[in-house]
Amino acid sequence: MPTKKKTNIARDWFNTIFYGALIAIAFRSFLLEPFNIPSGSMIPTLHVGDHIFVEKWPYGYSRYSFPFGSWHLWNGRFWGGEPDVGDVIVFRNPINESQDYVKRLIGKPGDTIQMIDGRLYINGEIVPRDNPRPYIIANIPKSLRSAGFHIPEKNMMIKGNKIWVDNKPAEFNYTIEYKDDKFCRMNQWACGVFEGTEYTETLPNGVQHSIVEMTDDAPLDNTPLFTVPENHYFFMGDNRDNSGDSRADIGYVPRDNVLGPVWFIWYSHNYYSPMLAFWNWGNKMRWDRFGMGID
Repeated sequence: MPTKKKTNIARDWFNTIFYGALIAIAFRSFLLEPFNIPSGSMIPTLHVGDHIFVEKWPYGYSRYSFPFGSWHLWNGRFWGGEPDVGDVIVFRNPINESQDYVKRLIGKPGDTIQMIDGRLYINGEIVPRDNPRPYIIANIPKSLRSAGFHIPEKNMMIKGNKIWVDNKPAEFNYTIEYKDDKFCRMNQWACGVFEGTEYTETLPNGVQHSIVEMTDDAPLDNTPLFTVPENHYFFMGDNRDNSGDSRADIGYVPRDNVLGPVWFIWYSHNYYSPMLAFWNWGNKMRWDRFGMGID
């Protein structure tokens, strides 16, 4: 009898784990899949440390929607519709299928895309960008988090999740990330306070969204004319001067590689300290981004 009882307990544990795994796989494959944002290519829309949910059903399903999608079990998509220009989408990198990217859809099959002097042209027409305003990207070494990062010439203080100017909360938008000191020593170009300009861009279909430009003379601010081929898409990051996208390394993205649109941010932090250090949550958590929808 004891042997039989142990066998039943083991079977129950196995069934719980097995069916739980099946439910989790089905949920991630057909409904929602979580991702985190590891780079600043989509600033100001998405910040490093944002955790997002991606809807899997709007554009249908391809082999990349499921585990082991890189095994080339089949090609094509089933169910779902076509994405719209302006959608923020997660897709599988066509150059390295182990990587998932998130960018904004800029061009569909047949569209022509070009950057000239920092301005975006779609099908030969310049895309309007209006309402220029300051934007700061602050990448701060963790060793400075307690004392704060002071910029005397601008009377600016960066501390926790906030930027203060003249002892008042900054009136412009910004993002703050805390990086390991070793990383900053080895990559001094990546740490510091970077001042750019935020614009409101209006795409040909009327979709409006924010972009950040550091300059209009960066390497990807002048490109050849791209013509999007059939069954492919053209993606760009909203942080126009710091985005590896269809203008450069990833090229055109096959339709099958699309996973789905970003739905909302369910959690966001700035790497200020470990999660268990709950006494630092006030400086770590970006509470205002919890539950934020993505346009």
